[in-house]
Amino acid sequence: MDRTTLGGEGGFWLDDAAHRAFLVQDALRALDAFDACMGPGGGFLPLDDAGRPVEGGLQELHVTTRLVHSFGLGHLAGRPDRAGIIDRGMDQLWRAHRDDRHGGYVWSLRDGQVADDTKLAYGHVFVLLAASTAKLVGHPDADRLLADIAQVLDDRFWDAEAGLFRDEFTRDWQPFSPYRGMNANMHGVEALLAAFEATGEGEYLRRAQGILDFFIAGQAARNGWRIPEHYDADWRPDPGYEGNPMFRPAGTTPGHSLEMARLLLHCWDLAGRPQGDAPAQARLLVETALRDAWLDGGGLAYTLDHDGRVARPDRYWWPVTEGIGALAALIKLDPRPEDEAWYRRLWRFADDRLIDHDRGGWFPEPGGPAPGAQFQGKPDIYHALQADLFPLVPDLSRLGDALARDKPLGSGLGGDIFVRPPI
Repeated sequence: MDRTTLGGEGGFWLDDAAHRAFLVQDALRALDAFDACMGPGGGFLPLDDAGRPVEGGLQELHVTTRLVHSFGLGHLAGRPDRAGIIDRGMDQLWRAHRDDRHGGYVWSLRDGQVADDTKLAYGHVFVLLAASTAKLVGHPDADRLLADIAQVLDDRFWDAEAGLFRDEFTRDWQPFSPYRGMNANMHGVEALLAAFEATGEGEYLRRAQGILDFFIAGQAARNGWRIPEHYDADWRPDPGYEGNPMFRPAGTTPGHSLEMARLLLHCWDLAGRPQGDAPAQARLLVETALRDAWLDGGGLAYTLDHDGRVARPDRYWWPVTEGIGALAALIKLDPRPEDEAWYRRLWRFADDRLIDHDRGGWFPEPGGPAPGAQFQGKPDIYHALQADLFPLVPDLSRLGDALARDKPLGSGLGGDIFVRPPI
């Protein structure tokens, strides 16, 4: 296929017509590729390296919800959901993942039957994200899902004293570990901000602000601007913890620092840009993560030890996408040449090593996964699609509204040239 150029040589790529066309092409080809995940039995199927659906594969809650969210963003941006991903995802969440006996949402399905009935905060906050995006799209079942998941999160997961989300329960809501984690809370912030944007209910924004304050002004500031991932039942960091290598690896995760930096600016913007340290804190998180994690030959290390030394040098796609999103936010707010240099460096690595230019979508590791690697096939569309969409609008927050306003995927060329709002 013909490939568009990544961007021009001068200026900022957020302003560059060629770069914007590249982002639009990558987003559209990813959405086209993930249309194939529609399974014949009413659910979703994972995709293999070539983008073919895998019969009998697991349908996990975070994938179902991220598909609804991603195709909702695409629909708002001007690319209609012609495969019906949003409708099917909303149906699957309500009829298949939702536990109509005990409440809440089970973690995974196989061939329409429950495979793992664990109730995880990580998955439940993504239900809130999907419901919020579905509401922006105008889906008729969005309010029902939003009301249900908001109640479940409030009744089961929210630790009102700490102002944070607890992590995990059995199907009938028995706690089975004292574990508390940053990851579920980080995505909780993402979902709470989306819910605020969809409903205008201030409690969502207040909770997001409190979570960010705990992990950034509290934990990151005391730990060299690296965020401890794991905590005990009293919300004290547990530096020796090591769990699931995908969701709970040992050490710190620089990709999460990048993600938290973007969410901090998102929240700060929604709150009216109050006086305070949010922009400076976001910059410290980004600069520390990039300095610590960038590897010889390109890419970002998956995990670091608590002093910032590389622990696991695996180079996954999602930290690169989150770096792109964080840098785009910094450039929108306060454009600096050093941020532009990093933005271009990450996109060049992605273009050379991660994007599947033949079939659409991104590989989880450079050149595709090896046998026995952590990720197989194409795990989901969510991270990479957002890396394409964030730079296409001038806004720091209300991405769905901005995409619906500008319709960058509808023009085929990235819409109008980027115009930065006043700082």
